Amino acid sequence: MDVLDFARYFAALLLVLGLIGAAGLATRKFGVPGLAKPIRTRRIHIVETLMLSPRQKIALIRRDDVEHLVMITPNGASVIENGIVAKSASEIAPPAEQVP
Repeated sequence: MDVLDFARYFAALLLVLGLIGAAGLATRKFGVPGLAKPIRTRRIHIVETLMLSPRQKIALIRRDDVEHLVMITPNGASVIENGIVAKSASEIAPPAEQVP
């Protein structure tokens, strides 16, 4: 075997890996019925969570630009406040810097 054979094998390996990668990206984008669903924009986001105790947590959940404050316990979840108007990223001020 000479250098030309090794170059041909390496090129074939790169081609096969590229085809596998392209098939994976196509599967993620378009989905395969029964196997994978296409990626889409999600409507529900967990904005923030806060642990109150080892078994209790409060979560701020955003759905369609409306936020809901939910308390999650081992016995279930209950809504504390709903219909909170979501603030955009530009309205949320960064924490003030402390000067020593």
